[in-house]
Amino acid sequence: MQVRLIGRVVLVSLLSLAVLGAGCRRQPVAVQPPPPPPPPAAPPPARPTVTLQAAPAMVQRGQSVTLTWSSSNATTLNLAPGVGSVAPQGSTSVSPTDSTTYTITATGPGGTADASARVTVTPPPPPPPPPAPQPTLDELFTRGVRDSFFDFDKADIRPDAREALSQTAQFLRSNPQVRVTIEGHCDERGSTEYNLALGDRRAQATKDFLASLGVTADRMDTVSYGKERPTCLDHNEECWQQNRRGHFVRAR
Repeated sequence: MQVRLIGRVVLVSLLSLAVLGAGCRRQPVAVQPPPPPPPPAAPPPARPTVTLQAAPAMVQRGQSVTLTWSSSNATTLNLAPGVGSVAPQGSTSVSPTDSTTYTITATGPGGTADASARVTVTPPPPPPPPPAPQPTLDELFTRGVRDSFFDFDKADIRPDAREALSQTAQFLRSNPQVRVTIEGHCDERGSTEYNLALGDRRAQATKDFLASLGVTADRMDTVSYGKERPTCLDHNEECWQQNRRGHFVRAR
């Protein structure tokens, strides 16, 4: 009896220990998978770029300049001064009145950018001076034609008269449209009839000399005034010399 009792006690103890052991055993914990990595961050929008050129960079006032530009990553562009909104790429003509710096500003999601071009404006050159007034034919005649002077009671062409008449011939050859009347004059000494004849010889001698220098005779008429039209009224040799002459008048 006692042996059975001890066996039951041992059995009950073992069962109790088994139950306690079973109650203290931990249940396994389920492992959660790691969360997926976050998606990569979107790259920031690209910053705009822009260029601007002016051709030519130096002009005179009133001349035109071509502005040329190009851009990237821009949604709006503004060209100043005086132009305003423009396309992403293009060109335009401007005519600044003074030296000007043109600036183009490009704006986009990534910010802003700008570029500049300087145009130098110079004043136009002064106008050329007006042409000098051209002398009239009468003025040229006065400058280019020289009288021939004679010795007392003679109609010979003197050396000084040859030089004067050579200048006269050059003018007449250069101006073939000019006709002349050659007046023969004398000083106050001698009779009227005599001086008329002497004046005629002096006028004819002057004409013949010019003809020998290439002036055609049909462009020259002669007339004698003798002593009737003096240029000097004093009664001395100096004055008389001025009156003894072959004088030229432009024929009309």
